[in-house]
Amino acid sequence: MSADTDAVVLLSGGLDSATVLAIARAQGLRCHALSVRYGQRHSAELVAAERVAAHLGAASHRIVDVDLRAIGGSSLTDDAIAVPTGGVTAGVIPSTYVPARNTVFLAIALGHAEVLGASQIFLGANAVDYSGYPDCRPAFVEAFEALANVATRRAVEGERMRIMAPIIDWTKGRIIATGASLGVDFSMTVSCYQADEAGRACGVCDSCRLRKDGFEAAGLPDPTPYR
Repeated sequence: MSADTDAVVLLSGGLDSATVLAIARAQGLRCHALSVRYGQRHSAELVAAERVAAHLGAASHRIVDVDLRAIGGSSLTDDAIAVPTGGVTAGVIPSTYVPARNTVFLAIALGHAEVLGASQIFLGANAVDYSGYPDCRPAFVEAFEALANVATRRAVEGERMRIMAPIIDWTKGRIIATGASLGVDFSMTVSCYQADEAGRACGVCDSCRLRKDGFEAAGLPDPTPYR
């Protein structure tokens, strides 16, 4: 396979990254899904990522371990910090922001892409229906792409690396409608910040609220199992 047909896709197990994997597959790319066990509150999303990768025909799926609990600073990696359930507030970055998470994930994906000979990395960053995370903005994606092209041997030798964030300016409703049209089975995905071991969602965290609103906007039934 050539660098133009191979891509690394960061796959969390949620609906955004599942849709991004479907988009990359629809472009005819040979997709290598990459998930990270970073000390998040539950493992259900990684189980979901395995299901989604297989369902959407990823060429491979790898789970990498990184202990972000060692630095904490987020309600997703520190059990002493409560997950917020009051809804998204404009201009306020919630405690579910994990310091440097997308930077770390993209760095791992970059190394994986270089070893594979892939020239594209896809991620499900979204700057519209999101919780104000600074590493979900176009400026961040552009900055990391610039870094990727001075940080790798492949880039220095003339193989430009591209960071693809195809849903970055989409509403949640558009993401869901597009994913459904590309064959994503959203019942396989887990978006909840505090899902139980069976993957059942709480229904009240910010991510659950955005997900529910997205299905309503898309005019599709919500297949999420709630506890």
